[in-house]
Amino acid sequence: MLCRSFAPIYTEKAEILIVGSMPGVKSLEEARYYAHPRNAFWPILFAFFGEAHSDDYEKKKALIRNHHLALWDAAACCERAGSLDSNMKEIIYNDFEALYEKCPNIRTVLCNGTAAHHLFMKSGAAGHRKIVQLPSTSPAYTISYAKKREAWHLALHEAKSIQCIRRDDI
Repeated sequence: MLCRSFAPIYTEKAEILIVGSMPGVKSLEEARYYAHPRNAFWPILFAFFGEAHSDDYEKKKALIRNHHLALWDAAACCERAGSLDSNMKEIIYNDFEALYEKCPNIRTVLCNGTAAHHLFMKSGAAGHRKIVQLPSTSPAYTISYAKKREAWHLALHEAKSIQCIRRDDI
Protein backbone atom coordinates (compact mmCIF):
# COMPACT_ATOMS: atom_id res chain seq x y z
CA MET A 1 0.00 0.00 0.00
CA LEU A 2 1.26 3.49 -0.83
CA CYS A 3 1.60 5.60 2.33
CA ARG A 4 2.03 9.37 2.38
CA SER A 5 3.04 11.33 5.44
CA PHE A 6 1.38 14.53 6.55
CA ALA A 7 2.48 18.13 6.24
CA PRO A 8 4.73 19.27 9.06
CA ILE A 9 3.32 20.98 12.12
CA TYR A 10 5.53 23.93 13.01
CA THR A 11 5.93 27.57 13.80
CA GLU A 12 8.69 29.63 12.26
CA LYS A 13 9.98 30.04 15.84
CA ALA A 14 10.56 26.27 16.13
CA GLU A 15 13.79 25.34 17.90
CA ILE A 16 13.36 21.58 18.21
CA LEU A 17 12.29 19.23 15.44
CA ILE A 18 10.66 15.93 16.37
CA VAL A 19 10.97 13.34 13.62
CA GLY A 20 8.95 10.17 13.21
CA SER A 21 9.31 7.57 10.48
CA MET A 22 5.91 7.28 8.73
CA PRO A 23 2.41 7.40 10.23
CA GLY A 24 0.94 4.04 11.14
CA VAL A 25 -2.34 2.69 9.76
CA LYS A 26 -4.48 4.29 12.50
CA SER A 27 -2.82 7.67 12.01
CA LEU A 28 -3.23 7.45 8.24
CA GLU A 29 -6.91 6.56 8.65
CA GLU A 30 -7.49 9.56 10.91
CA ALA A 31 -5.03 11.88 9.10
CA ARG A 32 -3.45 12.78 12.45
CA TYR A 33 0.01 12.33 13.87
CA TYR A 34 0.21 9.64 16.56
CA ALA A 35 -3.50 8.73 16.48
CA HIS A 36 -3.15 5.24 17.94
CA PRO A 37 -4.73 5.45 21.42
CA ARG A 38 -1.83 3.55 23.04
CA ASN A 39 0.91 5.67 21.48
CA ALA A 40 2.67 7.56 24.27
CA PHE A 41 3.70 10.58 22.17
CA TRP A 42 0.95 13.05 23.11
CA PRO A 43 0.71 12.08 26.79
CA ILE A 44 4.49 12.51 27.12
CA LEU A 45 4.46 15.97 25.52
CA PHE A 46 1.44 17.24 27.46
CA ALA A 47 3.03 16.02 30.71
CA PHE A 48 6.39 17.63 29.92
CA PHE A 49 4.82 21.02 29.30
CA GLY A 50 2.53 20.70 32.34
CA GLU A 51 -0.64 20.88 30.30
CA ALA A 52 -3.77 18.78 30.69
CA HIS A 53 -3.89 16.03 28.10
CA SER A 54 -6.43 16.58 25.35
CA ASP A 55 -7.78 14.36 22.60
CA ASP A 56 -8.58 17.47 20.53
CA TYR A 57 -6.17 17.40 17.59
CA GLU A 58 -6.20 21.19 17.26
CA LYS A 59 -4.96 21.43 20.86
CA LYS A 60 -2.27 18.88 20.09
CA LYS A 61 -1.08 20.93 17.12
CA ALA A 62 -1.20 24.08 19.26
CA LEU A 63 0.98 22.34 21.87
CA ILE A 64 3.64 21.81 19.19
CA ARG A 65 3.49 25.38 17.94
CA ASN A 66 3.16 27.10 21.33
CA HIS A 67 6.32 25.44 22.62
CA HIS A 68 8.43 26.21 19.54
CA LEU A 69 8.53 22.65 18.27
CA ALA A 70 8.18 21.22 14.79
CA LEU A 71 6.86 17.75 13.97
CA TRP A 72 7.39 15.83 10.75
CA ASP A 73 8.22 12.37 9.47
CA ALA A 74 11.45 11.35 7.79
CA ALA A 75 9.62 9.65 4.92
CA ALA A 76 7.34 11.61 2.61
CA CYS A 77 5.98 8.41 1.10
CA CYS A 78 6.71 4.73 0.87
CA GLU A 79 5.21 1.36 0.08
CA ARG A 80 4.27 -0.48 3.25
CA ALA A 81 1.96 -3.25 4.37
CA GLY A 82 0.63 -2.56 7.88
CA SER A 83 2.28 -0.16 10.32
CA LEU A 84 5.71 -1.70 10.91
CA ASP A 85 8.64 0.49 9.91
CA SER A 86 10.54 -2.64 8.93
CA ASN A 87 8.03 -3.11 6.08
CA MET A 88 8.81 0.25 4.47
CA LYS A 89 10.00 0.05 0.85
CA GLU A 90 10.61 2.56 -1.96
CA ILE A 91 11.11 5.41 0.49
CA ILE A 92 11.08 9.04 -0.61
CA TYR A 93 12.31 11.45 2.06
CA ASN A 94 10.77 14.73 3.15
CA ASP A 95 12.55 17.97 2.21
CA PHE A 96 13.99 19.03 5.55
CA GLU A 97 16.10 21.76 3.97
CA ALA A 98 12.88 23.56 3.00
CA LEU A 99 11.65 23.23 6.59
CA TYR A 100 14.97 24.53 7.96
CA GLU A 101 14.63 27.59 5.71
CA LYS A 102 11.24 28.31 7.28
CA CYS A 103 12.49 27.45 10.79
CA PRO A 104 16.11 28.64 10.96
CA ASN A 105 16.33 28.22 14.76
CA ILE A 106 16.04 24.42 14.73
CA ARG A 107 19.23 23.16 16.35
CA THR A 108 18.07 19.89 17.91
CA VAL A 109 16.33 16.96 16.26
CA LEU A 110 14.63 14.35 18.43
CA CYS A 111 14.04 11.10 16.57
CA ASN A 112 11.09 9.02 17.72
CA GLY A 113 12.69 5.58 17.70
CA THR A 114 15.40 3.69 15.85
CA ALA A 115 13.65 3.65 12.47
CA ALA A 116 13.02 7.41 12.56
CA HIS A 117 16.67 8.00 13.45
CA HIS A 118 17.91 5.68 10.70
CA LEU A 119 15.64 7.23 8.07
CA PHE A 120 16.44 10.79 9.13
CA MET A 121 20.18 10.15 9.00
CA LYS A 122 19.82 8.45 5.62
CA SER A 123 17.92 11.49 4.32
CA GLY A 124 21.06 13.58 4.75
CA ALA A 125 19.19 16.28 6.67
CA ALA A 126 21.19 16.30 9.91
CA GLY A 127 23.57 19.10 9.00
CA HIS A 128 25.07 20.84 12.04
CA ARG A 129 22.19 19.98 14.34
CA LYS A 130 22.29 17.83 17.44
CA ILE A 131 20.50 14.55 16.68
CA VAL A 132 19.04 12.49 19.54
CA GLN A 133 17.59 9.00 19.13
CA LEU A 134 14.83 8.40 21.66
CA PRO A 135 12.75 5.35 22.48
CA SER A 136 9.81 4.96 20.16
CA THR A 137 6.52 6.09 21.64
CA SER A 138 4.75 3.36 19.66
CA PRO A 139 2.92 0.67 21.61
CA ALA A 140 4.89 -1.84 19.52
CA TYR A 141 8.02 -0.78 21.43
CA THR A 142 7.42 -2.50 24.72
CA ILE A 143 9.53 -0.68 27.29
CA SER A 144 7.41 0.91 29.99
CA TYR A 145 5.66 4.24 29.59
CA ALA A 146 7.66 5.52 32.57
CA LYS A 147 10.99 4.77 30.84
CA LYS A 148 9.81 6.34 27.59
CA ARG A 149 8.59 9.44 29.46
CA GLU A 150 11.84 9.75 31.41
CA ALA A 151 14.00 9.58 28.25
CA TRP A 152 11.81 12.03 26.36
CA HIS A 153 11.55 14.48 29.24
CA LEU A 154 15.33 14.46 29.74
CA ALA A 155 15.95 15.09 26.02
CA LEU A 156 13.33 17.85 25.86
CA HIS A 157 14.74 19.48 28.99
CA GLU A 158 18.28 19.42 27.56
CA ALA A 159 17.14 20.74 24.19
CA LYS A 160 15.11 23.53 25.77
CA SER A 161 18.05 24.44 28.04
CA ILE A 162 20.40 24.67 25.06
CA GLN A 163 17.98 26.96 23.26
CA CYS A 164 17.62 29.22 26.33
CA ILE A 165 21.40 29.55 26.61
CA ARG A 166 21.69 30.43 22.92
CA ARG A 167 18.96 33.09 23.21
CA ASP A 168 20.70 34.59 26.27
CA ASP A 169 23.99 34.80 24.35
CA ILE A 170 22.45 36.83 21.56
